[in-house]
Amino acid sequence: MRLTLIGTAAALSLAAAAHAADVQAVLVPLRNRIETSDYRATGQLVRVDANGNRISYTVSVRGLWFAGALHTLVDIVPPKAAAAQTQDKPVRILLEMRPNGQDSVKILEPHESAPTALPFDKWDQSLLGSGLSYEDLLDPQYFWTGQTILKNADFGAHHCEVLKSTPGPSDRTHYAEVQTWLDRTIDYPVYAEKVMKDAGTVKEFTYYGLRQSGGVWSATQVEAKIRGRAGSTLLIVKRGSAKANLSVKDFSSEQISHFEDRP
Repeated sequence: MRLTLIGTAAALSLAAAAHAADVQAVLVPLRNRIETSDYRATGQLVRVDANGNRISYTVSVRGLWFAGALHTLVDIVPPKAAAAQTQDKPVRILLEMRPNGQDSVKILEPHESAPTALPFDKWDQSLLGSGLSYEDLLDPQYFWTGQTILKNADFGAHHCEVLKSTPGPSDRTHYAEVQTWLDRTIDYPVYAEKVMKDAGTVKEFTYYGLRQSGGVWSATQVEAKIRGRAGSTLLIVKRGSAKANLSVKDFSSEQISHFEDRP
């Protein structure tokens, strides 16, 4: 009996070690992709209401990993007609995502001299009435402490591993967990579900038009929906570079403060 128990314990230990290895095999390329980020992209943020009406915002993004963090600068400019109706203002968002969970979000409006820190309790607020929140632009879940592969599953034509990510005590987030369907061939997300801590609201993200440029995979369109609610939000990339040759100077205070109302 003792030998049986020892054998069972050994088998469980080996299974746990193999499972941990599988998780690392998934996480390492995901994290490496983030930690080598150097990109530019321009496109549109499109709000689609319950009746199918659309409002399209101009979006430009640049991201660079340096000083142990992913620095992302997002400019969103509403069309003039929509701005007059909705009172939406152009906004520049500076995000810093750190592996230790101590992320930050700063906001700069046109003609301001410096960005202002957005309090954490506002990170889950809707971004210009869309299905995206400020926190969705950070996307830090691959660095959270809790990481588990739940299963293998198909999503459309993609054969995926489903990764469940849960935050630790030091991770600043309004999400209780994120489940990501990762294409097993390219280790890139094709679908994700994010569950809010308080209300249990589920946000669904679907990634379309996957492509590889310079050895880096990306999506040309992301659709965000809140489960149980009509309407959606589309983030559409029209142009971009996966190797933009950015530098620390592109994120300096002098550069960031040069933000004007340009459609």
